[in-house]
Amino acid sequence: MLANLLLVEDDPEIANVICDTFRHEGYAVTWATTGLEGWEDFKSSTYDLVLVDLMLPEMDGLTLCKNIRWDSDVPIIIISARQEDAMKVEGLDIGADDYVAKPFSLHELKARVASHLRRWHRYQGVEEAAETSTFENGLTLYMDERKVFIDEKEIVLTVKEFDLLRLLAQNPSRVFTKEELFAHVWQQIDHEDLHTVTVHVKSLREKLGDPVKNSLFIQTVWGKGYRFIGEER
Repeated sequence: MLANLLLVEDDPEIANVICDTFRHEGYAVTWATTGLEGWEDFKSSTYDLVLVDLMLPEMDGLTLCKNIRWDSDVPIIIISARQEDAMKVEGLDIGADDYVAKPFSLHELKARVASHLRRWHRYQGVEEAAETSTFENGLTLYMDERKVFIDEKEIVLTVKEFDLLRLLAQNPSRVFTKEELFAHVWQQIDHEDLHTVTVHVKSLREKLGDPVKNSLFIQTVWGKGYRFIGEER
C-alpha cells in the first residue's frame, strides 16, 4: 500500500472515479459522503492525506479542514468547483495545503497527491518532541498516553475532558467558540446542546485547579469562547 487516503466527496460519480484511480495505483482509499462522516472517519483511523470537497452536507468542507488541521498536520487537498480566488485563499488560510479546481485532470491530481505525500513522509521521518507538552504551574500532557499531571500528580480526566484540553493546548491563544469545540470534540453540529461544552470545561477547570478568575490554563473570552493561555516550558 502506497498510502492511506481519506476522500470526502458527496458526488458519487466523481468519488468513484477518484477511488478507482488511486486504488488501482496501490493506495487505500476511504470514501465519506458528508463532512460529518469524513470527520468521524478521520478521528477513527490514521490517514496520510485527505481530499476534501467544499460543498458538503452536514458539515461544510472548510469547517472539516479546520477541524482536521487543529488535530493534525496531515496534508489536505481541497477539490472544489468553486474557483473564486477568495475561496482558494480562505481554504489555504485555514490550513489546506493545496486547492484543485473541478474539472481536473486525474494525472495532475495523482501528481499533486504524490508530491504532498513525499513531503509528509519526510516530515514524519523527523523526530518530534511534541508528544509531551509541559507548561508553567506544573501542567504536563502526555499526548500518546492520554495522561495529564499537575506537579507530578496524575489528574484523571474523561475522554472528552482530555480531548478538550489537548485541542486547546495544541492551539495556544486561539479562541474557540462553543460551536467549534462541540463539532470537534463531540463530532456533532447540534447547536442546541452547547451547554455540554460549558459543563465539561467547568469540570476540567476544577480538576486542574484552574480558577475562572486569574486563570492559569483555560481562559474564558466573554461572548466568544475559550482559549488556552498556559505558558509552555
